[in-house]
Amino acid sequence: MSNTAWNAAWREHALPGLAAQEWDLLVVGGGICGAGILREAARRGWRCLLLEQRDFAWGTSSRSSKMVHGGLRYIAKGQFGLTRASVHERQRLLHEAPGLVDPLSFVLPHYRGDFPGPKVFGGLLTVYDALAGQRRHRYYPPPPLRYLAPGLKQQGLLGGTRFLDAVTDDARLVLRVLGEARADGGEALNGMRVVELLRVDGRVVGVLAEDVESGRRYRFHSLAVAQATGAWADQLRHPSHPGHIRPLRGSHLLLPAWRLPVAHAISFMHAADRRPVFVFPWEGATVVGTTDLDHHDPLDREARISTEELDYLLAAIAQMFPGARVRAGDVLSTWAGVRPVVSAGAPARKPSDENREHALWIEPGCVTLAGGKLTTFRPLALEVLRACAGFVGRSLDDPPAAVFSPCPPLPLPMLSPARQRRLRGRHGRALPGLLALLASVGSERVGATETLWAELAWAADNELVLHLDDLLLRRTRLGLLLSGGALAELPRIRALCQPRLGWSDQRWEREQQDYLALWRRCYSLPEPVAVRQPAEGAEP
Repeated sequence: MSNTAWNAAWREHALPGLAAQEWDLLVVGGGICGAGILREAARRGWRCLLLEQRDFAWGTSSRSSKMVHGGLRYIAKGQFGLTRASVHERQRLLHEAPGLVDPLSFVLPHYRGDFPGPKVFGGLLTVYDALAGQRRHRYYPPPPLRYLAPGLKQQGLLGGTRFLDAVTDDARLVLRVLGEARADGGEALNGMRVVELLRVDGRVVGVLAEDVESGRRYRFHSLAVAQATGAWADQLRHPSHPGHIRPLRGSHLLLPAWRLPVAHAISFMHAADRRPVFVFPWEGATVVGTTDLDHHDPLDREARISTEELDYLLAAIAQMFPGARVRAGDVLSTWAGVRPVVSAGAPARKPSDENREHALWIEPGCVTLAGGKLTTFRPLALEVLRACAGFVGRSLDDPPAAVFSPCPPLPLPMLSPARQRRLRGRHGRALPGLLALLASVGSERVGATETLWAELAWAADNELVLHLDDLLLRRTRLGLLLSGGALAELPRIRALCQPRLGWSDQRWEREQQDYLALWRRCYSLPEPVAVRQPAEGAEP
């Protein structure tokens, strides 16, 4: 990685040279699994390049439930090895990236006649805690539970069990992993759609990719190709392999924290189908999720919540917080992600009954990762690289090295300890550059969020922003956290970022129009609901 700023101008200049190189490994897909593969390959000195068709974390990796968890439900299925691996990776991420991956306390209320009861659930948590090497759960009877989680439905309440997992900003996690990969010599490009795999005598020897920005096509040659394309995994692989991807959609609501304040994640079973749902604090707001149903829309069309999913999640809130009286008009934003679930093909199987295990589909010169989870991206990456190593002609060691390099010990006297921790976690090695911007842009926050104006400037300068939605939905989460997709802040965002992005007035106007249309279509309420939604500030 050079010292040149990682932006659109760099991309345009570097692209022909990157296409002319011979690579050990091409990674297709810029979500958390692709980023993890690139990071582990770069650490080992492989000549590696990642190509992403839209934007980094554009798919599931910016639209997940934000949880870094140890797989508690796998214990009930007897999958102790999987749980142990997940718990280990959760603890690793908590240790290596504080401020980006943080502990999150969960509370499961117990009601008369519901399963699991306090004893059964406590037994599961005893095993869960043992795998983590510490006791992290406790049962609370109703009186103290009311202080721990006020507003819960009281009828039939027996008490509640509290345990610990973790939460993250999933899109920033992807950017941080990519930053580590680039620091070790890897490279990554967004806006590069892989059209086909190149084959010679039945072996994959590279890819043909189209630059979405210019329409030009490039041939990239490599010893191995690793596909980590999530729900798109079926599109390029050889059709002879068994199994297929079943795209399942999970949608979420984001509420202002004052509208449904929670200090812990509240986990419970939805009355309609006994599926687990969550209400939890995230980035100063409250998330409600998630659904689980087949996604039938074309994958190239951005996923969005349906009216039925909105009603399902509002019913979940009414079930557990009956006094809150949350309505559609209270929703700040929504998001929907498509899970790449490997299906055995049983047509009558419910989405929630599908096995969430991953699979590797291998053909000469190419390894496709099907499925995968955010928490376990590192061991998944190592599994893919072991399968690629023979094609590349390298052995694969597994040194006990950290995913994330230690953050530079730079003083941040103008910021509180909590904000210092947050910036260190989200920016890692890039922190010195961000500090230089703080001196000129200042340490002011954008609205009521924790995002600094300097972070916007840094992203525009150095995080390969190609379009406005990259900046507001993934490099930062302002489009989710501020009313109307940050509509009121757009003039000031324009003044700060337009010169840095090198956009003309005409380009900015087009980008803003496209972004707002996208936000209304995919990150707001479903259109029929949006029409009847009361105006902001109106009486319910």
